[in-house]
Amino acid sequence: MTESQAREAICRAGRSLFERGYVHATAGNISVRLDDGSWLITPTDASLGFLEPQALARVDAEGNHLAGDRPSKTLALHRRIVQEAARFDAGTRCVLHTHSTHCVALSLQGQAGDELLPPLTPYFVMKVGRVPHVPYGRPGAPEVAAAVGETIARYGQAGRPIRAVMLERLGPVVWHDSPATAMAVLEELEETARLRLLAGEQAPLPEAAIAELRQVFGARW
Repeated sequence: MTESQAREAICRAGRSLFERGYVHATAGNISVRLDDGSWLITPTDASLGFLEPQALARVDAEGNHLAGDRPSKTLALHRRIVQEAARFDAGTRCVLHTHSTHCVALSLQGQAGDELLPPLTPYFVMKVGRVPHVPYGRPGAPEVAAAVGETIARYGQAGRPIRAVMLERLGPVVWHDSPATAMAVLEELEETARLRLLAGEQAPLPEAAIAELRQVFGARW
């Protein structure tokens, strides 16, 4: 993905998420690590629905601001996620964070440290996987980046690489190889959270069904 393509992809994803209600006001952020190790990230306090490609912040591999508007305060979190996740999924280069309503509502009901959702549907198991619930820290706090990085490493080393975490009271963070694929993970996660809130407590998929999803589709539950 070229820099120009990445800029367009970030703006396209941001607009889609905003128009469908996955983000509101100036909530949320998106980043892409480029081939040379530098980054594009949405500006701080920017609305994802009205991004301009040339205004996206560009920072170098060390996080120094090079061009564009001031980068999101979550830059350190994005960089730590890609650093850790790429050890288990080499193509990881995009991070997407929203304050999606149903995920946040579940986080208010749940217990930080647990996983946000059980394996309720086959597509949640296949497309999202386990979503650890990370204890609250203020937006941009370095301890949040450290906690998320440690969580990614712990799950990956246990042979269960993850593509998402839930920041308590803030929202989900997902990652993949492009804005489009990261957005697909976010959409499936938010829809499953919505189903959980609508249906209440439900039995998870039985282990035999999950084992079949692992065998047939490579699910990493």
